[in-house]
Amino acid sequence: MPALTHWYLPPAGLRHHAGPDHPESPQRLAAIRESLAGRRLIEDVAEADDAALLRVHQPAHLVRIARLRGREAPLALDPDTQGNGDSYAAARLAAGCAVDAVGRVQAEGGLAFCAVRPPGHHAEPGRAMGFCFYNNVAIAAAQALASGRERVAILDFDVHYGNGTSLAFADDPRVLVCQTYQDPFYPFWRSLDRAHIVDVALPHGSDGTAMRHAVQTHWAPALEAHAPQLILVSAGFDAHRLDPLAGLQWETEDYAWLGRWIGHQAQRHCEGGCVATLEGGYEPEALAASVLAFCEGFHEANEDSDVDPRV
Repeated sequence: MPALTHWYLPPAGLRHHAGPDHPESPQRLAAIRESLAGRRLIEDVAEADDAALLRVHQPAHLVRIARLRGREAPLALDPDTQGNGDSYAAARLAAGCAVDAVGRVQAEGGLAFCAVRPPGHHAEPGRAMGFCFYNNVAIAAAQALASGRERVAILDFDVHYGNGTSLAFADDPRVLVCQTYQDPFYPFWRSLDRAHIVDVALPHGSDGTAMRHAVQTHWAPALEAHAPQLILVSAGFDAHRLDPLAGLQWETEDYAWLGRWIGHQAQRHCEGGCVATLEGGYEPEALAASVLAFCEGFHEANEDSDVDPRV
């Protein structure tokens, strides 16, 4: 029987404007919303409180982000990252969706997909960067640990390396962090030497075959050894061949494959529960199609499935 999909898409995400002609635009969520016509969306969610944010971020970071509150004019937090009062509210709600999704999946099962802006995986404990204010997936992982989970896994298939996520859990082996990413590319990260952080760099021009090999060869044994009680996903779709910001050559079907593979792992390790938070993806139509393909692929997996890397 297909698992539930809990679709989070708070309207505040459409009001965050990162700047004129900025690729991280409201059109991203508008395209996803249009593709979800007729489906129930979870829109009324509480903002993340300071306690949830402080599990990942330093107090000074919250103070810096709070400078956006009530502002009409934009304020730059780094060369790529700016916002105003609407951005402040959207960032708090994005993190709040991640927190709420953890509780919902733990109680009801299924897949929670948080279609939120701004994204999060570049946000380090002490600074905003790379379009990201708070690290949504890291906040979700910290919430899961605080609510009693002993081991969680974060899977990140964004084209950019999630530096903030790896920094947040560099010294916490309860959290397995697995990433694929284009290299060399922003943020030009140098991998940490940690057994629980599994980084797979892919060269410019790599297609979905290279991704599937990386997942099967590197992610799969790490997940098997870690046996996570909850899987979290930094769901970036900017490795798509139509994306304007990067140079990988994945197809929409590659995201369906990832959904099936992750769905199988969720069934195997954590009763099918999974929380995904939106990261990159800057060609709106390709983004919306890939999000749907990922979620539909997730639900094709079941306990008896044997995901073939050639599929």
